[in-house]
Amino acid sequence: MLDALHEAGWHNYSLFLRQDGLVVGYLETSDFEKAQSAMNHHPVNARWQSEMSAYFEPVQNGTVDDNLVPLAEVFHLD
Repeated sequence: MLDALHEAGWHNYSLFLRQDGLVVGYLETSDFEKAQSAMNHHPVNARWQSEMSAYFEPVQNGTVDDNLVPLAEVFHLD
């Protein structure tokens, strides 16, 4: 999975979990849509989705990956 993420342009990928179950992911990439598409088409992603599905609430439409919502950056120290 790590190799696939790097190949797709995902860097510094982290997941954060709040006590109420909210999961927030963080990654750095030069082109989010391209990186997301590359992962959606990588065979390892389907295996990951299958194995991890028990840990996530079902989504209404599509997959968890289809429901990612990028957050707007409002402050950066540098």
